[in-house]
Amino acid sequence: MTLEVKLYENSKKEMQPLFEKIHSYEILDALKIDYEEGICVDLIEFHLKEGVLIDDIKTIGKMEIMSILKSEGVKHTCLVKYTETEDSRDLFKETDLDLISSIPSVVSEDKVTVTFIGENENLKKFIDMVKTHAGEIVNMSFKRAVYEKHDILSILTDKQRDILLTAHKHGYYEYPRKINTDQLSKKVDISKATFVQHLRKAEGRILDEILTGQPE
Repeated sequence: MTLEVKLYENSKKEMQPLFEKIHSYEILDALKIDYEEGICVDLIEFHLKEGVLIDDIKTIGKMEIMSILKSEGVKHTCLVKYTETEDSRDLFKETDLDLISSIPSVVSEDKVTVTFIGENENLKKFIDMVKTHAGEIVNMSFKRAVYEKHDILSILTDKQRDILLTAHKHGYYEYPRKINTDQLSKKVDISKATFVQHLRKAEGRILDEILTGQPE
């Protein structure tokens, strides 16, 4: 299901802080969602406004940039942690409808496009939530989806996979990080430079796999 939503005025007002430095952003992949704590870790491509440098940005609205993975002109793909406020956490929990986020999912100042894969009943519940809390649905399309989850780690070499899994196991991708690359390199008994090289290549391959086939 893909929805195009024209935001209500109150929704636009709430989202204004997001667009002080960006034109829009696209959610490429939802890596982790904790509905109880109100936390998401996403892969997001930001489209910055002219003259804004990604290195100068630490937060965008409720989103904290954990890592910059790829930059091309004004487009920057980042690993991002999103945290709901206490006031909005109950509403966030209601979105726990066993839906799989897909593309396109693009957020701009006055329009949001979201795509989800899920059961019809849960998709209808999400539509009702959008109408109640977010905005007017101006376009809606459905198609039968075939979703096959594959082992994305299979595209890595054995060394890259081991290093990536070690980093994940010890909290390198948590926020704040529980371990740094110097400490991780000692755990696998290789130099820090070699460890970082393998880790960056692993991240790059996974990112390329995720982005393959997406429109420029």
